[in-house]
Amino acid sequence: MRFLLDTHVVLRWLFEPKKLSREQTRAMREAARRGEPLALSASSLIEIAVGTNDRRHRVVAPISDIFAELEMNPIFHILPITFAIAVDAGALSILRDPADRTIVATARVHRLRLLTSDQRIIDSQLVSVID
Repeated sequence: MRFLLDTHVVLRWLFEPKKLSREQTRAMREAARRGEPLALSASSLIEIAVGTNDRRHRVVAPISDIFAELEMNPIFHILPITFAIAVDAGALSILRDPADRTIVATARVHRLRLLTSDQRIIDSQLVSVID
């Protein structure tokens, strides 16, 4: 496992792949070709679930379809939130969003590159990213 996908990247990969950057698409295709799993923070599951009920966020499919794909597709590996991740997330005060903190901390603790388009995360330089 070399990559962690942020919530928006995984949704784009599943439902709107043309919205991914060329670098993100290349990294994910290479991982799939090598049979490497793509990691997601457990925090992303909550973001997806909340996003289906939040009018500010556009979710492209019913939550049941999204979760079924994540659960059945062997390329996706959900990483739990551990004590080490919680401690690191708590220290990342440069990021305000708790979900962003948790996703970045997950990448840092597991030493994974983060595939994200979130400019705040990219600008923070807290983790290696593919944008």
